[in-house]
Amino acid sequence: MSTLLIKNVLFNDALTDVLVEGPYIRQVGFGLECTADKIIDGAGKAIIPGFVNTHTHTAMTLFRGFADDMPLEEWLTLKIWPHEAHLTAEDVYWGSKLACLEMIKTGTTSFLDMYFHLEATAQAAEEMGLRAFLSSVCFDHFDPEIAEKTKQANLRLFTAEKPYNSRIQYTVGPHAVYTVSGDTLQWATRLAEEHDALLTIHLAETQTEVANAVQNFGFTPVRYLHKLGLLSPRLVIAHCLWVDEEEIKMLGDYGVRIAHNPASNMKLASGYRFPYKELQAAGATVTLATDGCSSSNNLDMVEAMKLASLLGKAWRFDPEAMPAPEMLRMATRNGAEALRLNAGEIAPGFLADFSLIDLKSSFFTPNFNTVSNLVYAANGSCVDTVVCDGKILMQDRKVPGEEEILENAARRAYELMKRK
Repeated sequence: MSTLLIKNVLFNDALTDVLVEGPYIRQVGFGLECTADKIIDGAGKAIIPGFVNTHTHTAMTLFRGFADDMPLEEWLTLKIWPHEAHLTAEDVYWGSKLACLEMIKTGTTSFLDMYFHLEATAQAAEEMGLRAFLSSVCFDHFDPEIAEKTKQANLRLFTAEKPYNSRIQYTVGPHAVYTVSGDTLQWATRLAEEHDALLTIHLAETQTEVANAVQNFGFTPVRYLHKLGLLSPRLVIAHCLWVDEEEIKMLGDYGVRIAHNPASNMKLASGYRFPYKELQAAGATVTLATDGCSSSNNLDMVEAMKLASLLGKAWRFDPEAMPAPEMLRMATRNGAEALRLNAGEIAPGFLADFSLIDLKSSFFTPNFNTVSNLVYAANGSCVDTVVCDGKILMQDRKVPGEEEILENAARRAYELMKRK
């Protein structure tokens, strides 16, 4: 079993050593007397858990900057969906490789994804060394024939032999209540239960979605899911902006996990009053996410922490709302709990998923408070080294194969936009 030793790294305002054996952290303490296959000098660096991005669409890196400054409904129907209809597995592979590269460069070690050509994303994540929870996006547009096709496609994923490392797990991802029928939503829930998988969905993202749900189903989105029996601890809801007190209590009572996407929420003008404090008080696990690069434009979880904190303070007129330590926990431990990972802590027995932060920069000068500087001053470029599953994915900000990924992803994106 391979071993890795990080020496003299800053953790909780003190220098410490961290010993990794295989995929787990085995010891944490200053002056560890042990040998290791690989030793990293952590002087001038801080160690933090790897970020867990609980909602994204990785291959949408190919759409970065393509259709900006549009309302959500028009953006989807006029720009995104027409071009997604021409996506190939090769496109998704290179778009996902680009996303994995970007996530590694900014300190993310695990992500929950919803997109097409799942196997291509799985291959990319496997090769790049990240933990990936992948759902093949499920639409039926209330058409029974399409519903049957999407059911069979999802069923095949869970019944076929998986050729990937255990870091790659399948989830079930019905897109939204306005694109998936109630029957298919319930079927997706049963599939997730049968295979003990996570279930994820976009929900209560816009006022239009809420109004249409009331008109079409007689219920607001959360109440509609409650009626259909979808609420449970295995459910990860993305956005969750337009909810009332009773719905928040429902989410807490059922232990639902929430993925806050501050960048895309603001950019698409979906809403800004994310009820973090209320959801947390109700017992829901609140996590952090970037969404896809077509709506947030990057996958930088450091930036997402700052946006979430500042936005939460601004709309409440409360500078004490969403403090920096809570943002770091939201982006690490809470996300790990939502994905049912024993990660998100620098402690013995936890998965060895972590990053080393370069403190020798203007972001951390002076460094009165490392976590505050990380959340409010820095961006993802402060990440120097990334370890996932006990393996080094980046050191000294160098990721193997970076140039090839950039070239191929750009080429696939330009070619995609020419297809009709």
